[in-house]
Amino acid sequence: MTFAEAATPRVSPQDRFYLPGLSSPASAPGNRPQGQLVSMEAARLNSPGARALLFGRFRLVLHSRELLLQGAPVPIGNRAIDVLLALIDACGELVTKDELLSRVWPNTTVEENNLQFQISTLRKALGADRDFIKTVCGRGYRFVAEITVERRATRPDEASTAIDRSSAQVVQLVDLPPPGALPAARSELVGRDAQLSDVAALVAANRLVTLVGAGGIGKTRLALELARRLLSNFEDGVRIAELGPLSDPELVLPTIAAALELSDAAASPERLAAALGPRRPLLVLDNCEHVIDAVAAITEALLHANPSLQVIATSREPLRAEGEWVYRVPPLDVPPEGAEAAEDVLQHSAAKLFMARTAAAQPVALLDRRLAAAVAKICRRLDGVPLAIELAAASAAALGVEGLASRLDDRLSLLTNGRRTAPTRHQTLRATLDWSYELLSEPERVVMRRLAVFADEFTMEAASAVAASREVTAADVVGCLAALVTKSLVASDVGGPVPHYRLLETMRAYAMERLVESGEVEAVARRHAAIQPDGAERAELSDV
Repeated sequence: MTFAEAATPRVSPQDRFYLPGLSSPASAPGNRPQGQLVSMEAARLNSPGARALLFGRFRLVLHSRELLLQGAPVPIGNRAIDVLLALIDACGELVTKDELLSRVWPNTTVEENNLQFQISTLRKALGADRDFIKTVCGRGYRFVAEITVERRATRPDEASTAIDRSSAQVVQLVDLPPPGALPAARSELVGRDAQLSDVAALVAANRLVTLVGAGGIGKTRLALELARRLLSNFEDGVRIAELGPLSDPELVLPTIAAALELSDAAASPERLAAALGPRRPLLVLDNCEHVIDAVAAITEALLHANPSLQVIATSREPLRAEGEWVYRVPPLDVPPEGAEAAEDVLQHSAAKLFMARTAAAQPVALLDRRLAAAVAKICRRLDGVPLAIELAAASAAALGVEGLASRLDDRLSLLTNGRRTAPTRHQTLRATLDWSYELLSEPERVVMRRLAVFADEFTMEAASAVAASREVTAADVVGCLAALVTKSLVASDVGGPVPHYRLLETMRAYAMERLVESGEVEAVARRHAAIQPDGAERAELSDV
């Protein structure tokens, strides 16, 4: 006999679980006679602590009604989610077509092909796991995956309970930290003492501080470490709203409300602020760039309505919200050209991080001058970006430090060994750059890839001469270049009489790949040659 069989009798269809917002109140579990299945009390899908349903590679977040595949959002509509919830609610039993039509389209007459379309959408989204949905020919459908209910514990002694289902489904409870809880540090934050001090001073004086920087620069790590250090300053604690997995801006407010443990108040920012009352938490809004308009509007409304709230946001560009103070997170300090002595190289935070992560992957010998020079080269060529350096350290375990340094021209294909549990966009260097590139408008993408022909710094006039064409005017280039600077994709130096700009080396390698894919390399290179001091004849813009 299995543990599940020992724990509880088999569950009949009338003892199904009912999901919030979908089930009939008359038949909901709370209206059953007490004692019918005592062990089910801890396992109901609509229990107050239920956060998400896990099956196969998927996570279905209940409060936001969002389906995630290994942490990444799966783009399906609300009707498909309704169908999925109705099937899960049946606990592996048959759900007839008529039942699905009446539950998903209540008080509405729809054709059966609408249901078939939603089933097809779900199976496409499930991909290799499409067989989780079984068709009972001519009658309806069954959902047969093994399900785990993810929830936060309501009592310290509350035990996880497995329930055997007549369809061989298993529902199991997993006790997790409260939504929005501050996670424990997993490793030391290297080389950020000055930044922690600077941002702490900003937070002490301002209610909204946004950490801005390129992908992989370490905004999240910096924000979380700062939150840990400031925890004692906030009597109502620190709450984290992770926005990276969201694909719909309408989910921003429910996600923030869930982080504050006020999901019932997610109707509007004002209602959420009223429910928060006099409490004074520090709210961290992480990864805002892809839903930035919604984040800016909601943050402004919350801060206006609740004078006790303080917010730290992380984003690749500023929120441009009222009262915002922006802190641009710099790269780590890299060893200069010519640095070869180990003691000189290891004075720089980028080298310290590389050596710490390399040692964690595989013990390394003490640095001699040759290895120290290779470490310095790796840090410089990766622009001091922490994510790139950590990915490089993982590759050094297989290639060796010198072997890695000699292969960095192919860094986008080489640096692919990110943490398996990291968000998809942080598992490879290319994925991080793809995330930023896909968030750009088409004119911004065109300008960025054309700027790849500049190996060094360039001026606004040079950028216009090279990047302008019939479809992107010189005025467009000015606006796009300013946007790329704002979005942390182009570095700027505006301290002198003439501003200068440059692409970081890794971003330039990525942009050059995109330029090659576009088929524009020769035309753009001719325009670049025409503005060089060798007197080469200027190419016509019509070449592009």
